[in-house]
Amino acid sequence: MRAAPERFHVSDSMIAAWGTVAETAPANGEPPEEARASRLQSTGLQSTKGADQAGSNTVCLTARSLQTSIRQYGRRKTLLDDVTLSLPRNSLIAVIGPSGAGKTTLLRALTGYQPADKGNVLYEGCDLYRHFGVLRRQIGFVPQDDILHTQLTVRTALRYAARLRFAKDHDDAARDARVEEVLSELSLTHRSDTQIASLSGGQRKRVSVALELLTKPSLLFLDEPTSGLDPGLDRQVMQMLRGLVDGGRTVVLTTHSVANLELCDRLLVLAPGGRTAYFGLPSEALEFFGKKDWADVFQEFELSPNRFWADGYRKSEHYRRHITGLTSETFGEAGSRLVRKQKSATASPSWFAQLATLVRRHFSVIAADRGYVILTVCLPLLMGLLSRAVPAPDGFLIPSQQGSDQDLYSSFNVDASRVVVMLAVGACLTGMANSIRELVQERMIYQRERATGLSRSAYATSKIIVLGLVTALQGLSIGVLGLIGRRLPETGLVFPSALLEMTLIIGLLSVTSMVIGLVISALVRTAEKTMPLLTMATLFQIMATSAVFPMFNQVGLAQLSWLAPSRWAVGALAATVDLSRVSPPAEAKNPKMRDTLWRHDLAQWITDIGILAAIGLIGFFLVIKFLRRHEPAVMRKH
Repeated sequence: MRAAPERFHVSDSMIAAWGTVAETAPANGEPPEEARASRLQSTGLQSTKGADQAGSNTVCLTARSLQTSIRQYGRRKTLLDDVTLSLPRNSLIAVIGPSGAGKTTLLRALTGYQPADKGNVLYEGCDLYRHFGVLRRQIGFVPQDDILHTQLTVRTALRYAARLRFAKDHDDAARDARVEEVLSELSLTHRSDTQIASLSGGQRKRVSVALELLTKPSLLFLDEPTSGLDPGLDRQVMQMLRGLVDGGRTVVLTTHSVANLELCDRLLVLAPGGRTAYFGLPSEALEFFGKKDWADVFQEFELSPNRFWADGYRKSEHYRRHITGLTSETFGEAGSRLVRKQKSATASPSWFAQLATLVRRHFSVIAADRGYVILTVCLPLLMGLLSRAVPAPDGFLIPSQQGSDQDLYSSFNVDASRVVVMLAVGACLTGMANSIRELVQERMIYQRERATGLSRSAYATSKIIVLGLVTALQGLSIGVLGLIGRRLPETGLVFPSALLEMTLIIGLLSVTSMVIGLVISALVRTAEKTMPLLTMATLFQIMATSAVFPMFNQVGLAQLSWLAPSRWAVGALAATVDLSRVSPPAEAKNPKMRDTLWRHDLAQWITDIGILAAIGLIGFFLVIKFLRRHEPAVMRKH
C-alpha cells in the first residue's frame, strides 16, 4: 500500500488548543503567512508543507468578471455582478454579506455546479467549466444541507462513498485505508461506528467534510457550514477548517456568522446585487468600511442597496494588493499537463460497480431504519386485510343461487369487481408510497455524487432494483391475503392456477405504480408536494379502473384512463376471471355494453399485461430524463 501523502493531523487536544487563537489574532496589516505561523506557534503545531507555500504569491483559482442573472416576475434579476477574485493557495477565505447578496450563487459558480452566465473560472490556469469532468475531484463542495444517509454509521457511509468515487484500480484495502485516514484527520475515529443521525450538528458537518476529503481535493468549498450551530460549535467548525488549511488546502466558506473571522486569511464581502464590496484581510475590513462592527456595515447595505460599492473597492489599495497583485498560472503547457494528469487519475468506477454499490447501500439504509422496515411489512398486510373486509361469498364466480329474470343484478356477482378494486387500490397505494419521496429526499446527495462522476442511469436502475424487489414482495403479499380462500376459476388464462396468475398481476401493478411514484419524485422540487400528489394519483388510478364507474365508453376520459397502470392491471385481472360475464353490466339499460379490456381472451390478457409493463418501462426512462433537471448544470451534457 502506498504511503499516505503528507497531511495535517488534527487531534482532539489540538482542537482544544485552538481556543487560544482569538487571543493571537493578527494585528491590522499582518501578512497572512505571518498570521498562520503565529497561529501554529501558539498551538504548538507544525506544517512543513504549509510553511513552504505560505509565502507563495500564486493562486490556485481565479474568477474573472462573473455575471449571473435570472428572470423573476418578468424582469431580469442580477445575482452576481462582475465579481473578480483570486484565491491564494493554502488559505481560508470567508464570504459574507446580507441575505440575497449572491453568496451561494458565487460558490456554485466557483465550483462549476452552476456556471456563471458570463466570465470564467480558472483552476491552476485551466478553464474549470470546460474541463469540469477532469478537474472535479480537485474541488470539494459541501452544501448547506446534509449530503449524508443519516441511517448509516459514519464509517459505513464513508466506505460506500469511497467505492463510488474511486476507480476499480483501488482495492478495498486501499479505500478502507483512505477512510481511516480521513476519520483520523477530522478526529472522527471515536465516533466512526455511531449512526450519523445521533451525531451533533458540528460532528455531522465534519462527516460531510470527510466525504469530500476522500478524493484529496486541493480546494474545498462549504456553503453555510455553521448555520444553525451554537457559538461553541461554530468555533469548532471554523477551527477544524483552519486546521485543514494549515495542512495544505484552500478552503472557501459562506457564512452569516462574523464571530470567528479572525481565523480566516481573506474575507470577501458581497453587497446587494452580487457586487464585490471588499476582498482582503479580515482585520482591515471594518476600517475599510469606516464602521465599528459588522452590524453597522450590514445596516448600511440595507439603507443604501444601490450604492456602487464595487467602484469604491476597485479604487482602493486592497484591490491592487489582493487581486491584481496576485499571479495566476498560465494557460500553456502547464495547464495541458494538469488536464492530462487528472484524466488518468479521475476515472470513475464502472457502471456495474456503481450499480452494485448503490444497491448495497440502499439495502443497508433500509435495514438500518427499523421504523421503515416495520412500515414496509405492515402496510401490505393492512391492505390485504382491508380487501378481505369486502364480503364476497361467491368469490369471482357466478352466484350459485340465481334470482328471477326481473331481478337482473341477482344473477351476477356484484362483489367481485369490488374486491378487484380494493386489491388494485392496495397495490397502487403501496407502490407509490414506497417511492414518491425517494428521489426528492435524496436530491442533495444525488447532486453531489453526480458531480463526482456517478452515472445517472446506474442511480435510477438501483432504485428500480431495490424498490422494485421490496414492492413486488408487498404486492404479492396483498394478492395472496386478498385472494386466498376465495372462490376462483380452476385455471387462469396463462398459468395453471388462477390464484397465482392474479397474484402476479397485482405484484406487477405494485411495481409499475412504484415507478410512477419515482417519476413524481423526480419531478417535484420539495418533499412537501409529494403527499398531495400521492392522494391525487391514487384517486386517479381508482377512477381509471372503470370498475367504480364506466370510463371506458366516454370519449376523452377513456383515453386519459389509458395512462393509469390500474386500468390495464384490472383489465388483466378481469380477463383472468371473465369478470365481464361474472359481474353485472355497467348500465342496466344496455346489458351488452362491456369493457373490451376485460374480455376473457388470451390475446387481450397479453395486451393488458404488455401495456402495463410498457408503462413501467416508459416511467423508468422518464425518471432518468427528469433526474437531469436537478443535476449540476455542467453535468447535464454527460
